[in-house]
Amino acid sequence: MTRAVVVDDSNFMRTVITDVLESDGIDVVAQASNGEEAVSVVAEHEPDVVTMDVEMPKMNGIEAVEEIMERSPTPILMLSAHTEEGAEATFEALDRGAIDMLAKPGGEVSTGISAHKDALVAKVRSVVKADVSVSVPDNTMASPTNLDDSYVENATVVIGASTGGPRVVESVLAGLPRSAQLRILIVQHMPDSFTTRFAKRLDNRTEYDVKEATDGDRIGAGQALVARGDYHMEVSNYAKGRLRVRLTQDEVRHGVRPAIDVTMESAAAAITDPLTAVVLTGMGADGAVGVEAIKTAGGRTIAQDEATCSVFGIPARAIETGCVDTVLPADEVARGILSTVRKPT
Repeated sequence: MTRAVVVDDSNFMRTVITDVLESDGIDVVAQASNGEEAVSVVAEHEPDVVTMDVEMPKMNGIEAVEEIMERSPTPILMLSAHTEEGAEATFEALDRGAIDMLAKPGGEVSTGISAHKDALVAKVRSVVKADVSVSVPDNTMASPTNLDDSYVENATVVIGASTGGPRVVESVLAGLPRSAQLRILIVQHMPDSFTTRFAKRLDNRTEYDVKEATDGDRIGAGQALVARGDYHMEVSNYAKGRLRVRLTQDEVRHGVRPAIDVTMESAAAAITDPLTAVVLTGMGADGAVGVEAIKTAGGRTIAQDEATCSVFGIPARAIETGCVDTVLPADEVARGILSTVRKPT
């Protein structure tokens, strides 16, 4: 049985979260009302997973994550308010070693999370599978890879990731020089309240112009779009090196929206110039069909290796299709992408 610790400064929220988890067979072995208590309780009970509030007295969730990952490494799911401030704090917690995030419906204190029981339980069961021995990419000193090569024109890269993905996506994008003039589409399984902030972080920390996708957006060389949370992102048109996307709320695939497969399949159908698919850490099978579609269309395909994945689910399922060209550790994926778009010598 999965053993959990629930951390929140609201007794009401601790009770609600505990009830939700225990109703699905997850054993909540302890609770904590602030970060200091959380560090002590996790060390004492050695749970399989922790749900962590962000804003708390004495020691906040960000500081608690850092302490826990240093003293008692444990998979941590951040539960954050539905605000831009909450999103930014949550990304800071991911920087310190937290695995994934979930927005609290209705704000910091609300019964809304009971109505999202399935999402909470699914996130907890996903996070508990994470390998916390995998080091979090240090992106503070990241710089673009320079192969001293010329690149083919009008190349597009589609990147898909889930659990443990944000830091890896950032490290990959940070390693891509603007001189490669790529068009990049990013599908990261993430709540709709977080994708705007994620796109801003990528825009600030990489050489590419990155924004959250809106319906009808066009991008060209040196630009990137992040799929908006709760919307599939399809490539609807491609001409003269520019692509257009359409956002839809069609049925979820693999239990998620946006789905990697939707973007990759539509890219394979629409784009006639060089195309590369990349699948990174995450739980589930989303991306496998998309990788197969891009390979069948003549594109190149890359998967992150097991040793550097927090959860080796998405890459594993893609590799099983037999359509992955190259399997690489996280810190070599950017170089791998550039090798697919080099001009022949």
